[in-house]
Amino acid sequence: MSARILVVDDLEANRRLLEALLTADYYEVMMASRGEEAVQLAKRERPDLILLDVMMPGGIDGYEACRRLKAMPETRHIPVVILTTLDDRDNRVRGLQAGAEEFLTKPIDDVQLMARVKSLLTLKVVIDELRAREANGRRLGVITNDGRPDAVDQHRVFAGNVLVVDDNPTQIKRIQSALGVEHRVSILGDEAGAGPPDLAVVSVHAKSFDGFRVIARMRSGEATRHLPILAIVDPDDRKRAIRALELGAHDIILRPIDEEEIIARARTLMRRKRYMDALRQRLDQSLELAITDQLTGLYNRRFLFTQLEPLVQRAQCGGDAVSIMAIDIDYFKRCNDTFGHDVGDAVLREFAARLASNTRPSDYACRQGGEEFIVVMPRTTGDIACLAAERLRRSIASSEFIIPGLAQALEVTISIGVASTDGADETTESLLKRADEALYEAKRTGRNRVIGRTGRDAA
Repeated sequence: MSARILVVDDLEANRRLLEALLTADYYEVMMASRGEEAVQLAKRERPDLILLDVMMPGGIDGYEACRRLKAMPETRHIPVVILTTLDDRDNRVRGLQAGAEEFLTKPIDDVQLMARVKSLLTLKVVIDELRAREANGRRLGVITNDGRPDAVDQHRVFAGNVLVVDDNPTQIKRIQSALGVEHRVSILGDEAGAGPPDLAVVSVHAKSFDGFRVIARMRSGEATRHLPILAIVDPDDRKRAIRALELGAHDIILRPIDEEEIIARARTLMRRKRYMDALRQRLDQSLELAITDQLTGLYNRRFLFTQLEPLVQRAQCGGDAVSIMAIDIDYFKRCNDTFGHDVGDAVLREFAARLASNTRPSDYACRQGGEEFIVVMPRTTGDIACLAAERLRRSIASSEFIIPGLAQALEVTISIGVASTDGADETTESLLKRADEALYEAKRTGRNRVIGRTGRDAA
C-alpha cells in the first residue's frame, strides 16, 4: 500500500532510520524536526499517517502537536502514532488522551511498527473514500455544510455500548469497572437489551474460544464489519499482537489492563467510529436526496429512468411484463390560481401520501414534474395494472383533501393512462409515450378516469 507518512523527530538519525524502514516498503516519507513545523506541514500536505516524537526541544512537544492536529478540520482525521522513549503508563495515557491512535516506545520494534502502520493506513483509506464522496455531494449541492461531521467535538465523551469477549472473570471485572462509568458494558452471551455494540474488546488468550476467529468473523460479518475491535494481548507476545492487527483489530491493549489506558483507547476508537458513522449517514442522505423528490418524498425523474430501463430490456428478452401508470391531477392549475402555490404544494404532498399507500412495495411511485406522476409496476400485465389504476382513482376521488389553514375541503380527482410492454421492439420511450397518449385520452374524454393502452392499440 503506497501512502505518504510524516516523520517528526528532533534527531536526524532517528528520522533517517524511520525513513529507510518506510521507504523500503515503498512509502513516501516527509520529515519535520519540530512540533510547530509538523503541524503546519501536515495542514499543507495532508499526509496519510503521522509518526510523532514526544520529546522535542523548544516550541511545542509531541502531545501539544497532537492536540493541535486533532483540533483542525484539515488534519483531525489523520492517524497519529506517538513515538517516545518514555514507557510509563502516565505518558502512554497522556498520548492517547491527546488524540493519538497509538503509542509506541523506543527503540521501535520494526515488525510491530509496520503492522501498526498498515492497520492504520487501511482505516485511513476508508475514511478518505467517505470524505471524498461527501465532498462530491457537497459540490453537487445534495449535502449542506450544516452539521458536517468535521464539526463533531473531538473531546466530548459519548456513552456507548461495549461488548466484552473474554472468559477471564478477573479481567472482565476490571474492564467493567473501567468502562462501566461512561459506557454500557455487556458480556458476550449476556448482551440482551444492550443494543448494537460501538466497541468490541476481545481477548486473544481466552481458553474457551479462539479470539482470532472472533476477530476475523467480526471483520467479515455484515453487521459487525465497521465495529472497532480492541484486542487484549500479553506484553511479551509480539506474534499474537501482530496477528490480531492483521486480522482486523483496530487497536491492542496489553495485560494486565490499565484502567485509565483502556478508557483512553475506548474513547479514541468510539470517537473515530462515530465520525465514520456520521460520514456514512450523510452519504446515505445524499443518495436519498439524489433520487428523491423533495416536495413529495416520492422518487424523482432520474430514479424513474434508472429503474424502468432495465425492466423494459428484460421484457424485450422474454422476461416478465412491466406496466406503468401516467397520472395527472385534474385541474391542478385552477387550484394553484385560486388558492395559491402553498395550497397547491399541500395537495401534491397529500396526493403523494395516498399514492404511496395505494401501491405495492415492489412498485416505484415517482414524481415526473409538476402535477404529473408515474408508477412503475414490475412483473405486472396490463389488465392487472388497469385494475390497480382504477382502485387508485377511486381512492383519490372518494375522500376530500383537508388542507391545514384552508377553510374548505378540496375535491381532487386524477386521470390515469396505463401502458404495458408489448413485444421485443418495446423501448422505454415507446412505453412512456403510449402511457402519455392514454393519459391524454382520459383527460380529453372527461377526466377522472382510467384509459389503458396495454397493446399497440388503445384498450
